[in-house]
Amino acid sequence: METIATVPHAINNFYDRVLLERALPRLVHIRYGQVRDIPKNMTNVIKFRKYSSLVAATTPLTESLTPDGSSLTITDITATVAQYGDYLSFSDFLQVTTLDPILVESAEILGEQAGDTLDILCRNVITAGTAVQYSDVASPQTNAARLSVAALDVISIVDLNKAIRDLKLENAKKITEMVSPNVAYATAPVDSCFVGIVHPNISYTLTTLTGFVPIEDYASKANVMPGEIGKYKEIRFVETTNAKVFDDGGAGAIDVYATLILGRDAYGITRIAGESLKNIVKPLGSSGTADPLNQRSTSGWKASFVSRILQQLFMIRIESAMV
Repeated sequence: METIATVPHAINNFYDRVLLERALPRLVHIRYGQVRDIPKNMTNVIKFRKYSSLVAATTPLTESLTPDGSSLTITDITATVAQYGDYLSFSDFLQVTTLDPILVESAEILGEQAGDTLDILCRNVITAGTAVQYSDVASPQTNAARLSVAALDVISIVDLNKAIRDLKLENAKKITEMVSPNVAYATAPVDSCFVGIVHPNISYTLTTLTGFVPIEDYASKANVMPGEIGKYKEIRFVETTNAKVFDDGGAGAIDVYATLILGRDAYGITRIAGESLKNIVKPLGSSGTADPLNQRSTSGWKASFVSRILQQLFMIRIESAMV
């Protein structure tokens, strides 16, 4: 985290902290990805390398005969980091006629915008995965497309049980750590689980399902995740209004909600080291002759970021209606 400005260093650090504190709690979709940063001054392209598992060697060895052996299957997934950012401008007149701490307030507002931006960028990538289930109130279920999801097709324990089963069949590992939502921007431990990211309109239904346990009833709350609302079997759910909604996507043009069920290493995120998120403050007169009367100052943010799905079958998207 870095600030570019010509204001005192101690003040820089304060604005950094304010912006980051407001940004990190909103980075829900980013928390559970594999983080691989690119060293500064190297490149803007990251290559994730995926190694496929080997088939079990069940044929007995023949005495004195060397077997053929196996070969590694390697898949390279590349992604190009891009920059994102925005800023606010302030006049000198505003700064001398208001009692509000403008730079502090702007750092908070910009932090929220930065968090929302990066979270939505990641969300849009990982909600485009190929492993998807469509809720269906009918038995047996027949819905095979988003357009088939009707108003009564709300999320159910059948959907959740299928998601758990399918992740296990693909040998998806459970998540044991996340990007910590604090100014350290490091990782924090998580009790082993699959993570579900859910919209409040869907969590309303989840909490009524048989077998759902709210966080109030947890035996231990030591590693409760920010935004966590409860669990169903091996899935722990985190709620966010940034969860993907396919507006008018279902039957009769109803909104269809995406609930993501994530395993470990399902996707990756990348930043340029030291360039992940910056608060940039330009005080009055810092632009020289372009601001001869010291009338304009700015505060903004800039971030480098990209995300990619690494294992399509390590995440499942359940698409459903709301009650």
